[in-house]
Amino acid sequence: MTDYRSILKQYWGYDDFRPLQLDIIESVGSGRDTLGLMPTGGGKSITFQVPALASDGLCLVVTPLIALMKDQVDNLNARNIRAAAIYSGLSYQDIQTILDNSIYGLYKFLYVSPERLATRTFLEKAKHLKVHLNSVDESHCI
Repeated sequence: MTDYRSILKQYWGYDDFRPLQLDIIESVGSGRDTLGLMPTGGGKSITFQVPALASDGLCLVVTPLIALMKDQVDNLNARNIRAAAIYSGLSYQDIQTILDNSIYGLYKFLYVSPERLATRTFLEKAKHLKVHLNSVDESHCI
């Protein structure tokens, strides 16, 4: 059994989870498709970040909000967790570099907007990504 609390403590400094978080984390960690509904500010990002850190491979996070992507990536990188985001406004070369680095295992988390998932560049590179966990961080993206 994975010690999710030790991951929480190591990266976030908390001793225990908020209500519902551990139930969702254990479901995700056991490989089950999981729908976690939590209020804004309820700590839902931890429910996919912790089990992703407990496993090998990349966590692909789909979210339409650029501000959320940037915030999540900044917060993860500040905790020494490698993360990147692909969104409008990035140059073609920046997107290529992020995807190549994702293929080579530089990142643990890759945040992508829904419309980027359908681009030719993403679809070609996605064939080579070692994705272990997919997360949809906003329900209207499902």
